[in-house]
Amino acid sequence: MPNRSRTTRIALILAPWCLLLLLWYGIRASGWISPALVPAPGDVWRRFVELSQDRLPLDIWMSTQRVFIGVALGILLAVPVGFCLGWYQGLRTFIDPVINFFRALPPIALIPLVIVYFGIGELAKTVILFYASFFAGVIVMYEGIAQISPIFVRVARTLGATDFEIFRKVIVPLTIPHILTSIRIALGVAWATLVASELIAAQQGLGAMIQNASSFFQLDIIYVGIICIGFIAMSMDLVLRLLSRRLVAWQDRIA
Repeated sequence: MPNRSRTTRIALILAPWCLLLLLWYGIRASGWISPALVPAPGDVWRRFVELSQDRLPLDIWMSTQRVFIGVALGILLAVPVGFCLGWYQGLRTFIDPVINFFRALPPIALIPLVIVYFGIGELAKTVILFYASFFAGVIVMYEGIAQISPIFVRVARTLGATDFEIFRKVIVPLTIPHILTSIRIALGVAWATLVASELIAAQQGLGAMIQNASSFFQLDIIYVGIICIGFIAMSMDLVLRLLSRRLVAWQDRIA
């Protein structure tokens, strides 16, 4: 039975990828779109192998590094800001319109100003990713914190807990799921913003590779870049989900 369950789970995981691959072949063979505009999966795979022996590892490293730094800085600021906004209703009412105003601005629209203020180096790319990560993370944080029931704090006070004990043993554990969710959302937004950030004179990176390939109509390279971004982002999200299950397993036990 355990082996059958494991086999079923693996089949369920692989099934949508097989369907996507079949759909890809089907679209190319249907004639609805010119084959010149849809590279064959085999061609994309061969290009991936070729690039893996050339520039692709460096491109992946540069993009991953930029996303990691931007998200790390964004979340480091988003967590305390989101906590304050979620815990103090008056502060949330005061600052919420400003947060939502900047959250609605697409990072790509800020690129001209970022170039003016921060130049065209790595700092400019980090600023764009930081901006995207911060506003994605802070919204999730303060919405999550605002939903924490005050009854937990009241019960702790009734049992004689000090303010520091309440913060350490009640607030922090209840906050961890929202922090992890903020990181997951911020990572997704950062990877989605990566190509825009690498518009700023980037020589290496998956976004730069995609943009350079688009200039020469190298669709197979564009597909390689897009697929790499998707799989790296998915892998990071999977690691965070596994970490979340481990860190908040107590919630399942309580439920």
